[in-house]
Amino acid sequence: MTPNHNKATTRRQLLGQAACGFGSLALTGLLSESALAGSSPLAEKKPHFAPKAKRIIFIFMQGGPSHVDTFNYKPRLDKDNGKKIKFRVARSRKVTAERVMKSPWSFKPYGKCGHLVSELFPNIAGHVDDLCFIQSMHTNGVAHGPSTLFLHTGATNLVRPSIGSWISYGLGTENDNLPAFMTINPSQGNGGPRNYASAFLPPVHQGISIGKAGQPVTKSAIRHINNDRYPADLRKRQFDLLQALNRQQVAGEQPDETMEAAIESFELAYRMQTAAPDLADISAEKPAILESYGIGKKETDEFGRQCLLARRMAERGVRYIQVNYSDNGDNPAWDQHSNLKLHAKHAKASDKPVAGLLADLKNRGLLEDTLVWWGGEFGRNPFAQNNGTGRDHNPDGFTVFLAGGGVKKGFSYGQTDEFGHTAVENKVHMHDLHATALHLLGMDHEKLTYRYAGRDFRPTDVYGEVVKGIIA
Repeated sequence: MTPNHNKATTRRQLLGQAACGFGSLALTGLLSESALAGSSPLAEKKPHFAPKAKRIIFIFMQGGPSHVDTFNYKPRLDKDNGKKIKFRVARSRKVTAERVMKSPWSFKPYGKCGHLVSELFPNIAGHVDDLCFIQSMHTNGVAHGPSTLFLHTGATNLVRPSIGSWISYGLGTENDNLPAFMTINPSQGNGGPRNYASAFLPPVHQGISIGKAGQPVTKSAIRHINNDRYPADLRKRQFDLLQALNRQQVAGEQPDETMEAAIESFELAYRMQTAAPDLADISAEKPAILESYGIGKKETDEFGRQCLLARRMAERGVRYIQVNYSDNGDNPAWDQHSNLKLHAKHAKASDKPVAGLLADLKNRGLLEDTLVWWGGEFGRNPFAQNNGTGRDHNPDGFTVFLAGGGVKKGFSYGQTDEFGHTAVENKVHMHDLHATALHLLGMDHEKLTYRYAGRDFRPTDVYGEVVKGIIA
C-alpha cells in the first residue's frame, strides 16, 4: 500500500489529473470487469485481519450538538444553574468565570441499560440497548472549519485524504457499479469538498457527492448521470473510442497511476448511469418503511430520505456512506450560540430518521456488520455564552454514539467532568476514533500507508490508539 510518487509532475500526469477530475464531475465511465479482477485501484482488497464491520454509515451532525443537552446528563448543571464558576475556555485559552446554564430539557433512563437521554431524542432513546456512547471525546480546533476538517481528514491545516477515501484505498469496492465512498448533501463550507476529497491518494478514491447542503434531497442527484442527447448505442461507441485512446496513451509507458485512475473513473461513471438511478428510487419501498423514517412528514421528510438512501447504499455494497445534517456552510445546523432552543428543531428533524435507520438496518440483518457513527465536530460548553441563552464550541469534551459493527451494546465509555466540560476518564481523541473505526473494518491504521512526497502517510498521522474498551 505504498506506491512511489517521488517524481516530477509530467505533462501526461497533469492531463491525467485533469481527466480524472472531469470524470468525477461528468461521470462518464466505470471499472471494467477485467480491471477489477486485475490491478484496478478499486479492486476489492483483503483487510489486514478479520473485520467486524464491512461498511460505515457516518451521520454527521454539523455544528456541534450539545452533549450536556442530549446524551450526557450532568446534575451539577441543575444544582449550580446561574452561578459563576471558573472554567478554562477553549476559544480564549484563558481561565475565566462563566455562568453555568442548566439544560432546558429533562432527561430520563431508557432501555435495560438505563442510559439517560434528553427528551430531545425520544426515538433514538428507544434504541439505547443497541448503542455504544463515547462520553469522553476530544478533538483539535475550536472553530467549525478546522474541527470539521480534522473530523474528516485528521488534519486542520494540511490537505489530507478524507477517512472515506482511506477506506476506499484500503478495501476497494464491493460493487462494480458503485463507488466505495459516497456522501449525501455535503456542506460547501468548513472544508467543503476537502471533507470528501482523496488529496494525494489516487483520485478514483474521492467521495462521490449527491446533492449539497441546503438543497432538498429530492432535487439532489449525481451530476450528468444521464445524457438524453444521444442514443445508448452511440454513447457506448463514443465511450469505447475514448477509452481506447486513453489506454493507447499509457501503453508502453511506465505505470502512470494518475492516468490509470482517470480511466478507471471514466469506466466507473459509465456503469453508474444504470446503477445510480435505481439507487435513488425509493418508490418501491413499503409504506411502513417510509413512515419509520418520517418520510411524508414535514419536519422529518428531508432527513428521512437521506437516511433511507444511506441504507440503500449500504445494502448495495458502498463501503463508507456519509449522511450530512447541515443547513449550509455559513450556518451549521447545531451551532446555537445565542438560541440553544433551536436544538429542538434539529432534534425533531433528525431523531426519527436516525431511529428509523437503526431499526431498518437491524431488521434486515445489516446492523451486525455496519458501523453506524453519529456525532458532530465538537460539543458545546456547560455555561452560557456571554451570559445569554446559547453555548459556545467545546472541543475538550463531548459525546458521539456508535452502533453495530462489532461495538458493545447498551454501553457507555469514558466520562467528562461533573459539569461536562472536559473529558477526564478514558479520554478518546478523534485520532483514536478513526483508528478504532478502521480496526473494526479489519485495517491496522499504522499499516494503512501511502508514500507521497518522500514519506509514508497514514490516516491517523503519527497518533491514534484503538479503543479496545468499546469493542464487543
